[in-house]
Amino acid sequence: MKSKIYIVVLFTASFIILAFVSPEDPYFLISKKDVRLTIPKGFPEPSYTFKNNKITPAGFVLGRKLFYDPILSKDSTISCGSCHQQFAAFSHIDHGLAHGIGGRIGKRNVPALQNLIWNKEFMWDGGINHLEVQAIAPITHKDEMDENLDHVILKLNQRNDYRIAFYKAFKDSTVTSEKMLKSLTQFMGLMISANSKYDKYILGKASFSEEEKKGLALFRNNCASCHKEPLFSDNTFKSNGIPVNTILNDVGRKKITGIESDQYKFKVPSLRNIELTFPYMHDGRFRNLTEVLNFYRDSTKHSAYSDPLIHKLSKLSKEDMKLIHAFLLTLTDKTFVYDRRFADPNFSRKQ
Repeated sequence: MKSKIYIVVLFTASFIILAFVSPEDPYFLISKKDVRLTIPKGFPEPSYTFKNNKITPAGFVLGRKLFYDPILSKDSTISCGSCHQQFAAFSHIDHGLAHGIGGRIGKRNVPALQNLIWNKEFMWDGGINHLEVQAIAPITHKDEMDENLDHVILKLNQRNDYRIAFYKAFKDSTVTSEKMLKSLTQFMGLMISANSKYDKYILGKASFSEEEKKGLALFRNNCASCHKEPLFSDNTFKSNGIPVNTILNDVGRKKITGIESDQYKFKVPSLRNIELTFPYMHDGRFRNLTEVLNFYRDSTKHSAYSDPLIHKLSKLSKEDMKLIHAFLLTLTDKTFVYDRRFADPNFSRKQ
């Protein structure tokens, strides 16, 4: 009897010791300071507040581990990070449509992940209405990860490294879907982009060229009604007038609401880091910003479903569009796209 008790005590002690020993490259270690939520000056109050999901270094690290682990997919080949690449502001550079397991191709472009705590609805059609459950959609979508939550939890519970990571984060080594989703939310929720040249200019810490100043003025007069500062989206759903892709036949917001007037409406994306998130539009049809701006200038290419706000863009000249283009480049936040906190720890700097 004593020997059994000794074994149990020894196992428990060993587990606790392992739980607080980190084999990670110091570059990827996360401190309390690293996970302190700071609302950028001039930003509105966020929709998601972490009130019931306190951010901790261990919770954040677990979320990062899950984000970059293909175990979340059915055949363990696709992770969240496979499509949401940090150097592309967590979008999928060069891929017009999402790519999933087995070479499957989705119907929509991969949206950038940034400033998510200011969103109330997610996905191009707003089909998800809470940040904590957003990850369920790609995990279970047949053209993306094609997995189910019960099997994901089973796989994670079978991994000792995950049981240790969950113990660190929640003081309980049992893996549950609630804890998994909360930790992913801690990681993704801190993806805050607010240190571009534009942000520094607004705070009086940087200057704009004459071209950039004129571009900002044109942007505010013609684009800001949808792409509202400082988030550069009003988080509504609109039709931007691009002709319907008859192969994809994506009806957009109507698929969620069933309302006829929502047909071909998609979420207004943020323009932050727009330089890095090509190709553009919900179906990735435009390869670069010049193609996007040229489309808006040419009203003959706009569909009958286009929002009335789009029409005035056709009055802009080529020179106007060049100036707007120059301004859009000031929205690139290199601090964000090189932030070590969000880097994939599976790729050590030593490799």
